[in-house]
Amino acid sequence: MTQRALDHLVLPTASLDAARARLTRLGFTVAPTGVHPFGTINACVYFPGGTFLEMLAVGDGSAAASAIAHGNVFVARDHVFRAMRGEEGFSVIVLASDDADADHAAFATADISGGDMLTFSRPTTDAQGNTDTATFKLAFAADIETADAFMFTCQRINAPAIDRSSLERHANGVTGISAILAGEHASSFIQLVERAAGGTGHDTTHAMSLANAELRMVRPTDPSGIAEDGETLAAIVFDVLDIDQTRKALDAGHVRHHATDTGLVVPAAAGQGATFVFRRPN
Repeated sequence: MTQRALDHLVLPTASLDAARARLTRLGFTVAPTGVHPFGTINACVYFPGGTFLEMLAVGDGSAAASAIAHGNVFVARDHVFRAMRGEEGFSVIVLASDDADADHAAFATADISGGDMLTFSRPTTDAQGNTDTATFKLAFAADIETADAFMFTCQRINAPAIDRSSLERHANGVTGISAILAGEHASSFIQLVERAAGGTGHDTTHAMSLANAELRMVRPTDPSGIAEDGETLAAIVFDVLDIDQTRKALDAGHVRHHATDTGLVVPAAAGQGATFVFRRPN
């Protein structure tokens, strides 16, 4: 069976302006604002290979409330996260899919479905202002023991014909996401992701590998040097070209950070809903 790949990560925020400012200070290039047809808006950070961060805010509260009333799982689960954890955080792991309908059927058979599928389109814009329409089909999986995180698979029905190369270059030298770090009590959620990815989902699951990233539990002695506060999803580890380049970008942005044996750690802040770990090249 082909190993599933990470598509993107969703990080709720109270303000896209604050998120854009914070990510820019961290040395990331941030894409223009995207508008969903159900009340949420996003600002994305794209990486070579197709993965990205999606900073998510509520742009139209009335539209979001209507979407929830009509069974929109994406908006409903985002609302639950904000009610539980606040307006800033890290809530979703998204896996790439070639067939979201098949995923939905498999999730239902495995009794891990998170609810009805969602298909939607939205305009997308590159750094030069060129626009196209992107269409997505989502299939949701959820764990009854986990309220502050969920996952879905994403099938890109219509890949926009725009050039993202300039959006994939970052002053901090980040080239992609290498790992997702979950909290000490996130075994059930890791098991969910493993099952959704086609694995067996052992009860003792503390780590799993995707085609392009790793999901693992944070331990008190974790070499990333982070401390977690009970959240299910705690941190994101990035690969970088040159750790000195990353340090210079953080210093230029006046971003507080500390060094570990494996790289640089930036604690979560407003507009940055998770701890960011910049991994030293091997």
